[in-house]
Amino acid sequence: MALSENQQKLLRTLPGVDHVLERVGTEPFFENIPKTVLVNSIRKTLETLRDSILKENRNIREESLSKDRIIKLVKVAVTETMTLNLKRLINATGVVVHTNLGRSLLPGEVVENIAAIAGRYSNLEYDIGAGKRGSRYSIVAEIICEISGAQAALVVNNNAGAVLLCLDTIARNREVIVSRGELVEIGGSFRIPDVMAKSGSILKEVGTTNRTHMKDYENAIADNTALLLKVHRSNYSVIGFTAEVSLKELVELGNRQGKPVMEDLGSGSFIDFSKYGMVKETTVQESVAAGADVVTFSGDKLLGGPQAGIIVGKTQIIEAIKKNPLARALRIDKLTLAALEATVCLYRDEAKAVSRIPTLRMLTMDINEIDQKALKLMENLKKIDPSRLQIDLIELSSKAGGGALPLLSLPSKCLRIKIEGLSANTLEVNMRKNSPPIIGRIQDDAFIIDARTLQDDDLPIIESAFEHVLKRA
Repeated sequence: MALSENQQKLLRTLPGVDHVLERVGTEPFFENIPKTVLVNSIRKTLETLRDSILKENRNIREESLSKDRIIKLVKVAVTETMTLNLKRLINATGVVVHTNLGRSLLPGEVVENIAAIAGRYSNLEYDIGAGKRGSRYSIVAEIICEISGAQAALVVNNNAGAVLLCLDTIARNREVIVSRGELVEIGGSFRIPDVMAKSGSILKEVGTTNRTHMKDYENAIADNTALLLKVHRSNYSVIGFTAEVSLKELVELGNRQGKPVMEDLGSGSFIDFSKYGMVKETTVQESVAAGADVVTFSGDKLLGGPQAGIIVGKTQIIEAIKKNPLARALRIDKLTLAALEATVCLYRDEAKAVSRIPTLRMLTMDINEIDQKALKLMENLKKIDPSRLQIDLIELSSKAGGGALPLLSLPSKCLRIKIEGLSANTLEVNMRKNSPPIIGRIQDDAFIIDARTLQDDDLPIIESAFEHVLKRA
């Protein structure tokens, strides 16, 4: 497509990279900026301007290409490049274990423990008592066994890795029996059949999507059967005309037939949430007590710790899993161990765990506490510009998130916010571009802030963000 005369003129006005580099050489702002960053930022700025010209962006005029304007744009590009990509943000969505926003928050004492270990040498693989090489797995195994009641424990980098490692160890080239109703898919298109195939085990489906009976398992067991696998449907629920075999019944069958039984709990929890008026979720302790040979679960979901895949079970099987060469590829680092140990230790006192672990605290938070937090924020926001800010306190529901407790709907208090002359979409973009970003949701053409997932020090940041938006709007 032929360029217009104005486009050609603007393209000729654009300076070259070397020319801009010479110009910025006298600017104090760029003194300590690495040359590679500076050159790439200049190139990126000029390419953006060139694309705008070619697309006939009406905002691009000759004055837009002045020396001062280009240097200003390069400064913005340099600042963005030098800023770390992983940053803190404010979760105003009401989703407690938000997969996209980093899942579980760590307790303050856990963060302090990470910092202490990260900045110093540690006994990661050193047995202080024996004065010789030790095992990193022993760092958390004892406390996990104490809380769960299991004979042995092992921790890898995530639950998908835990399931893969267990299947590879126990059932490579042999059959694993699973109910069709438990062939789940979790986030990121991770599917149980896929990880089974990768492990080298052979999937043998039994039953139907909604009903699986003991006879289905009994009829499927053969000489090549290595494992009976039960997968907890932590991210969805089947209701209505249903039937399934309990873990306890499956263990009894496994004992009669001489076949080990494994349960993938998915999210996994050390707390019985039904005691707090929530949906009943199978705890790790219950699965261990039911006699499962192996149980796997996540560390960063309902447990409220760092990303990790935790494996507990019978000593003989756990020892075999440890010896699998794949275990080294999936092992966790010292920072994860520091975080996990400090988190699990809190579970020695359940009341302490519920009050100190942010995930548990937010899930069990009293509605009156949420109401007070929402009211405080609303009152402070209304002071900024009562003529333009329309704020209503409404009742909506929060979610556990992270593929956990799919039927759980947590009553919450939210702020429905509108700004005169500003669309909800524009407001959402402004909040997302704040530093730190504020992530809420849009509903009924309004920006929604759910107070359940707000931390106390988030409130003044949100107030400041609205002040800036109202000044610019």
